[in-house]
Amino acid sequence: MPSLSSIKILDISQIMAGPYCTMVLADMGADVTKVEKPNGGDDSRQMGPYINEESTCFAQINRNKKSISINLKEEEGRGIFYRLAETADVIVENYRPGVTRSLKIDYETIKAINPGIIYCSISGYGQTGPSSHKGGFDLVAQGMTGLMSMTGEPGRRPLKTGIAVYDIGAGITAAYSILAAYINKMNTGEGQHIDIAIAECGLPWFSWEAAAYFSSGSIPQPTGWRHRVSAPYQALKVSDGYIMLGCANQRTWERLCQSVIDCPELLDDPRFTTNHLRGQNVVVLEEILEGIFITDTMQSWLRKCDDAGVPAGPINNFAQAMEDPHYQARDMVLEVDHPTIGKMKTIGFPGKLSRTPATIRMPAPLFGQHTDEVLGGLGINAQHLELLRQQGVIK
Repeated sequence: MPSLSSIKILDISQIMAGPYCTMVLADMGADVTKVEKPNGGDDSRQMGPYINEESTCFAQINRNKKSISINLKEEEGRGIFYRLAETADVIVENYRPGVTRSLKIDYETIKAINPGIIYCSISGYGQTGPSSHKGGFDLVAQGMTGLMSMTGEPGRRPLKTGIAVYDIGAGITAAYSILAAYINKMNTGEGQHIDIAIAECGLPWFSWEAAAYFSSGSIPQPTGWRHRVSAPYQALKVSDGYIMLGCANQRTWERLCQSVIDCPELLDDPRFTTNHLRGQNVVVLEEILEGIFITDTMQSWLRKCDDAGVPAGPINNFAQAMEDPHYQARDMVLEVDHPTIGKMKTIGFPGKLSRTPATIRMPAPLFGQHTDEVLGGLGINAQHLELLRQQGVIK
């Protein structure tokens, strides 16, 4: 039996942060019902690329969920949602603060119906604070938190990360917060409101940067392909491209010099005797190392590093990453049958649980695919469903 098979979730979120959270919980067995608006559903359904007119973006982040379509602006639609909320354990939403209150589906309203509800709100800036009223997006958060100021090369234009780190980070933060709240509910019977802000979920990740700033006032600057503290811990040019070299401690530095590049004299160079000194002199160290690494190929250097126990790896493009034998062996690329898209590949599960592993039980749902099934479970008969459909309450 999956780990979270006893948890019932209503997901009224869309795009990425909320849906990623509920997908993670669904992968671990939670019963997730996605409540979508009638005019097109989750906005990510309108994001390409498409296969057979079905969004592959939506399909990648909404597996293991049911989809129903209810118009929450209609009183009868809200009534249906209230009935679903009566037996739910968790509700996840990512509206701008104030919207759920105007729709009459906010935490206080639902709490009156179901006192034990765990209600998770994900928004740009959180439910409180001077910026709470603003709409927030991943890219804005990357700028606001300082991440973009330290991403890229010194003196060049600030760069965003290659993926939506804060949207995914907010989803992960919401998922573990929901699990913590659920454990508390198991112990006390009490539900609670969880407030997740996209603009702050990544701040705790800046551990080394916080250490420098809070201790000495040092403001992190972009370091490009190099690490902020350790060296050589960076990309190095080889004859046919680049590799990542990870000498994060003294022992691996010694192994590099003695067994990989055969330059034991570097160990006695006063500029490189400690990790701190190597970091201070990283420019000249990089010149010396690249003068050596440029003489051989990527695969040759990676083999030498592996033999010596020095962490190193290729800089793959996404296709190369997905085809990497290690990821393939670890089931990080899976295949699922989608009713419209057909056979499609998707990312696997990074957490490997020995007794209750995550599984793909069903592909991402078609828009409103389970409306009749879920509402039928509330005792709404086919004739009433058709009437609700004609009235625009459901789709």
